[in-house]
Amino acid sequence: MTKPQAALVLACRFLVAVSLSGVQTSWLILFRAARLRPGFVDYRCAPLSETGMVVLACLVTLTPGTTAVELDTASGRLRLHLLDTGDVAGTLDGIRRRFEAPLRRLWGRR
Repeated sequence: MTKPQAALVLACRFLVAVSLSGVQTSWLILFRAARLRPGFVDYRCAPLSETGMVVLACLVTLTPGTTAVELDTASGRLRLHLLDTGDVAGTLDGIRRRFEAPLRRLWGRR
């Protein structure tokens, strides 16, 4: 995949993630607010440059229901706040599946 293709894939995946997460977050707030379990989790990502880590943190923060609150580029760790920790593994896997491959192509460390 070329870098322009990776950028296009990343943009499309981000738009889909924002749309789906917006609907899911709205549903959680409207119908499950009393059962929400917000919390913090650590996310270790693929080897990315500082720029790649910052872009990932921005993408996560702009996606409803998740916020990057701390970034450690040395260890490749993001500290995330999740609106609901009911499915932490699923949330982290979604971030990994949607964003990591194109980000590695654009800003991966070799």
